[in-house]
Amino acid sequence: MQRKMTQNNKSKSEMLKEISMIDFVIVEMTLYLDTHPCEKQAIDYVNYYIRKKNQMLAEYSFLYGPLTVSSVQPGGNEWTWALEPMPWEGGCQ
Repeated sequence: MQRKMTQNNKSKSEMLKEISMIDFVIVEMTLYLDTHPCEKQAIDYVNYYIRKKNQMLAEYSFLYGPLTVSSVQPGGNEWTWALEPMPWEGGCQ
């Protein structure tokens, strides 16, 4: 079976790893901003990674199906979220 590759030549597992790492950065920066809410550089930093994560989720969703409910494409005649394999069925691997 041939794997789908992204424009950046990343496999599904590589994309999941990168999304996970970006998510970690966002969570940590959110905690930092809880105590430093006016630090412009930190706000710019977290906003950059939020945009990057949204781009990665959109690309992942296009190639492999939605990873989160918020990345389900609206419209259509089917609820694609329910049609993807569940984690216990090998989804999100």
